[in-house]
Amino acid sequence: MRLGGRIQAAAEVLEDVTQRRTPVTMALRDWGKAHRFAGSKDRSAIGNIVLDALRRKSSIGFRMNDDSPRALALGAAVFSGGVTVDEILEQTEGDQHFGAPLTEDQIAKLRGQIDLETAPEAVRADVPDWLWPAFETNFDEEAVAEGAALTQRPPLDVRANAIKAKRAQLDQKSAIPTEISPVGMRFPPVEGFGRHPNINADADFLTGKMEIQDEGSQIVSLLVAAKPGETVLDYCAGGGGKSLALASDMTNDGAIYAFDIDKRRLAPTYERAMRAGADIIKVVPPPAKSLNHLRGKVDRVLVDAPCTGVGTWRRKPDAKWRLTEDALGRRMQEQVKVLDEAKDFVKPGGYLFYVTCSVLAAENEAQVYAFLERTEGFELLSAGEVWEERFGVDVPKPWSSDGCTLTLTPASTNTDGFFFAVMEKTA
Repeated sequence: MRLGGRIQAAAEVLEDVTQRRTPVTMALRDWGKAHRFAGSKDRSAIGNIVLDALRRKSSIGFRMNDDSPRALALGAAVFSGGVTVDEILEQTEGDQHFGAPLTEDQIAKLRGQIDLETAPEAVRADVPDWLWPAFETNFDEEAVAEGAALTQRPPLDVRANAIKAKRAQLDQKSAIPTEISPVGMRFPPVEGFGRHPNINADADFLTGKMEIQDEGSQIVSLLVAAKPGETVLDYCAGGGGKSLALASDMTNDGAIYAFDIDKRRLAPTYERAMRAGADIIKVVPPPAKSLNHLRGKVDRVLVDAPCTGVGTWRRKPDAKWRLTEDALGRRMQEQVKVLDEAKDFVKPGGYLFYVTCSVLAAENEAQVYAFLERTEGFELLSAGEVWEERFGVDVPKPWSSDGCTLTLTPASTNTDGFFFAVMEKTA
């Protein structure tokens, strides 16, 4: 496919996402099935344009003075994809697959006629208008920069599985060591119409020497500081990513119970644990009463709570524009529920860890302090001290509004957004 066809295809996918609210992964898959002539490089290029457009939907619409799917695709190709206006003009002349030629107005807009700095802050940050006040309250003067960082293309991070290999033993010559995590490797964000390597077909992955895991997720798993021989409960384990990281950190010595209320989310954990050689992981499908024998006996309970996923907007940009106040309210109710359930498994002197992949105070600090107010026998500890013990003082620092809890963000730590808090059961 030529450039014009790729841009037009991206516009078609964006119409499916923005007009019919189809999840972007499904929309891209459906387009690929209906256009089997498109090669892997074409699909990668189209996907890059679509995801860039969704990451910067507000700001591109402002700069184009048009938020139609075609305008978003054109703006994404130029403002994010590194395509020049002259390249579009040259490569689309007479191309029927491109549709109508660029108008003089579109050319002017693509050449920067409208200065983004004149836009409202929410637009410059590409944060939905209804969410901007909370976002601004959380990050104050850095709110625009933090929002803009969530519009960047993400890297691809992998984690060495200490059960089978150290980081230096991984055969990943095109990756660099992660800046904070001592067990991670990073493939930088793709440029232009490029794509990341297919890690799922890599020998290190297939033999269990490494796992795909964002550095932020690696970091919060390491902050749990699980020791060999301990008993750990991963209460909202999902696909098992953090359980695997914990097993690696514990050198496969102890017991990890991976539980989730939705057994479908747990399904990948079985195969992943086998590949990693993490035989200390015991997958526990619902109902929750299957965990009754652990009540009051667990050294460390990790609650990776259901949340809005604001911290993952770089990877799932369509979720940004689907998020609603009602959805936020439902996630907050679920967070209250899982915290109140998980606390009963912590033994005296044990630890309760609260983690989200959100950067919103309502889902993070507010939930921790509300839990402490309604629950006796738990004390908030300083996660910053654990951070320095595990990573030192010379690495990038996360946000902390209270000196105890931590918030990782793309702008502060160059990771996905994560919140982390640790509480000790004192009685």
